[in-house]
Amino acid sequence: MSLAMGLNGYLTVLAAPEPPIDATKSIQEQIELADLDNNTETNDGVFNVTSVSYLSDVNPGDWAFQALQSLVERYGCITGYEDNRYQGDRVLTRFEFAAGLNACLSRINEIIAANTGHLISLEDLTLLQKLQEQFAAELSVLNGHLTVLEARIAEVEANQFSTTTKLTGEAITTFSNGFSGLVDGNNIPVVQHRVRLNFRTSFTGQDTLYFRMFGGNAPQLALPGGSAEGLTTVNLTYPNDEIRNGRLAYSFPVNSRLSVNAIAAGGVLFDLAPTLSPFLDSGTSGSRALSEFASSSPIYRIGGGAGIAANYQLNPQWIFSLAYLASNARNAGNGEGLFNGEYTALTQIRWSPKPKFGIGLTYVNAYKNRGAIFDFGTTFPLVGTLEANKPFPHMSTNSYGLEGFYQFSPHFAMNAYLGYTQAKNSPGNGNADIWYYAVGLAFPDIGKEGNLGGLVIGSEPYRSDNPPPANDVPFHIEAFYKYRLNDYIAITPGLIWLTAPAQNNNNDDAVIGIVRTTFTF
Repeated sequence: MSLAMGLNGYLTVLAAPEPPIDATKSIQEQIELADLDNNTETNDGVFNVTSVSYLSDVNPGDWAFQALQSLVERYGCITGYEDNRYQGDRVLTRFEFAAGLNACLSRINEIIAANTGHLISLEDLTLLQKLQEQFAAELSVLNGHLTVLEARIAEVEANQFSTTTKLTGEAITTFSNGFSGLVDGNNIPVVQHRVRLNFRTSFTGQDTLYFRMFGGNAPQLALPGGSAEGLTTVNLTYPNDEIRNGRLAYSFPVNSRLSVNAIAAGGVLFDLAPTLSPFLDSGTSGSRALSEFASSSPIYRIGGGAGIAANYQLNPQWIFSLAYLASNARNAGNGEGLFNGEYTALTQIRWSPKPKFGIGLTYVNAYKNRGAIFDFGTTFPLVGTLEANKPFPHMSTNSYGLEGFYQFSPHFAMNAYLGYTQAKNSPGNGNADIWYYAVGLAFPDIGKEGNLGGLVIGSEPYRSDNPPPANDVPFHIEAFYKYRLNDYIAITPGLIWLTAPAQNNNNDDAVIGIVRTTFTF
């Protein structure tokens, strides 16, 4: 495609030679080569500069600038500026100017092709021809750049996985060692792994059908009392490399403010509502903090499964979230199913007056009859002590959370959360009070763009009214540093220190060292 459009005999056409395409070189390499080829020294020793990086800017007072501005106003041939107005008070690079000139050439060529060429004055045609001659070198370079880009796009389209489905993946390997505090001979080094494959399909360009498969061999390291303190984001209960369906969901916008997410399997609250932990939490386990506790508040780990969620944006500052998930929706047995069994219902309001600041209030009501409170809808605890997760075999819970974050600078942010859960024995008598809180410090782009340093200090869910000796407050201290080798590989070493495991100061503190390697593709 030639950038200098012909005017069917009205103008002299700028016939720019198109550079050859070398599929072995990147687009940037070919652009740099094109720039070098166009910068040549003439016989009289004058350097003929055609690369835009060597050329002076075009000022608003220049004749060419004013000439193009007049053409823009008469023919409306430049869009994309704020309010669709030509910014006539800003200096343009010659490359920007050439792009604007080409837009006017294309627009006038369309007018002529529609047999309305009589609407264009001879003075404007002469002016365009003069501008073409003045900026012939820039138009030629721009033409070469787009030719290379078009070839690359064609190559990607010819070799893509699907025209409607995007495949992404994440492979994680972890080297872990419990230096103290672990039981059953687990104070030995282990290597574990987990792999996820994600399929994203869009039918309208705005909706998303999401399907995830995963497998791995990362069982939890054993702590006193069977607690889930120190559980990392890759631990599984499927240690035999079984391939399983991780999630199946369909999200779509109802209008510009309301979006809906229908989940058939694998729904979790932190995927359905803002967690207000923008750096320590993420959509992939390999990019988050090392542990579930350090990523975001445990209130988002209450229950999971199949259901529906909605987010309504009242305005750019306020987001209202609702979610309902059933842990065993597929089972038609007594006390199971979508509405008769274990469920979790969330209501949240988030206020974020600026991108660097946000506060959230969260309420979660749940009924548990199969497993733990903080369990993703499975039957085993994912965060917190065993005393906090299983105070009663059957229980209803009401949980209240306060979350917030503030980004002080591009390289430093802080988030914090406080949560309280009251569990009521069902159908018997008795209540349990469960608390959890933390402060997290994040250091994005520390040392290199894409890196992340983190420090989290807090208390995992613990039962404050538990009888002795398991009534001590356990603390979780975690430090990590994610170093990004390139766009696809990151290495995250870190240390997790747990005091009073199983809510008992008589237990030795647990210290766990981890090195996580994440491959994304």
